[in-house]
Amino acid sequence: MDQGEPSKRGPAWSRLSLLWLLGIDLRLTILAVPPVLPLIHHDLHLDEKLVAALTGLPVLLFGLAAIPGSLLIARIGARRAAVAGVLIVAIASALRGVGPSVPMLFGMTALMGAGVAIMQPALPTLVGRWFPERVSLATALYANGLLVGEMLPASLTIPLILPMLGGSWRASFVFWAAPVLVTAFLVLFFTPHTDHRHGRAPARWWPNWRDIRTWQLGFMLGGGSALYFGCNAFLPDYLHAIGRPGLLNAALTALNSGQIPASLLIMAIGRRLVGRKEPFIVMSMIGLLSLAGLLVPSGPVIVAAAGLIGFAAAFTLILSLALPPLLAEPSDVHRLAAGMLALGYTITFIVPYVAGAVWDATHLTASALIPGVAGDLLVIAVAATFRRT
Repeated sequence: MDQGEPSKRGPAWSRLSLLWLLGIDLRLTILAVPPVLPLIHHDLHLDEKLVAALTGLPVLLFGLAAIPGSLLIARIGARRAAVAGVLIVAIASALRGVGPSVPMLFGMTALMGAGVAIMQPALPTLVGRWFPERVSLATALYANGLLVGEMLPASLTIPLILPMLGGSWRASFVFWAAPVLVTAFLVLFFTPHTDHRHGRAPARWWPNWRDIRTWQLGFMLGGGSALYFGCNAFLPDYLHAIGRPGLLNAALTALNSGQIPASLLIMAIGRRLVGRKEPFIVMSMIGLLSLAGLLVPSGPVIVAAAGLIGFAAAFTLILSLALPPLLAEPSDVHRLAAGMLALGYTITFIVPYVAGAVWDATHLTASALIPGVAGDLLVIAVAATFRRT
């Protein structure tokens, strides 16, 4: 066991519970932004490129800070790295609304994204060491937490949290940061630190860029995430642009709650799916059809299409996250995961940002579909060449 990892002794349910909570923390504060985007847009006078940058900045940091996160895991262990990441996320998220000012908002958003980037390669590492025989189950469980962390702010912020906080988007950021801080203390309290450095060679941390699997996993993760994050970024303004702002809460709720069935399905039959290329291709085709559904001038169809987009994106995400513990040796899981995350989330940032620039230049509302279409096509192209070895 690497330095800084908790002992595997103790009930499995406690480790599964902590993985689930850490999964929630990966997205809880990030997805608190889309419901309040119109308020931020109005208060700080952001154009569409800055809106795309605000929602995509954490994603860019997922990519840029993934490799430093791998280094931190190699030096202090997965448990300590995860705790450090959670603390950064909680503090930076709460500070985003100070001012309010654009520099503070973007600066703390970047720091928050760096905290998540530290956590992300730690979780596949813990999954591989705590549950080597149940990788698909453990991955689906913490991914379920991740999806719950996306769904809660998307579904509760507009009808419940904003009215409770007097309509303040700044206070809403503090509200969603509080449970993240609690998780950090739970992990510190309930997982012992054991130092196993003595007599062991230093762990490697730099991704193996000559391994084609690093690139394949990165492109598939990036394509699926571009579908999801692109929709979260542009769906609010897209619905306003087509004259259907009343669908915003229902569509965002469907987009995020639609992911939950994907995690439950993988928990049930994940052993049959993980490592195969066909599910990636099928889910990407469902994503393309669902994007077309957003163009239909019908409220129920738009909401249903958003739900299917969430389902397809979540399926792709979970299948991608499950691969590093299966494809790499336990001591190298964080390296493969870091390379995958660095590539994937860099793509996830670039594609929506380009779409935002296209929207600003052309004023075509259909530009909102560009990230999802490009992402799905990328997944189909790469998955067709993927082989589990």
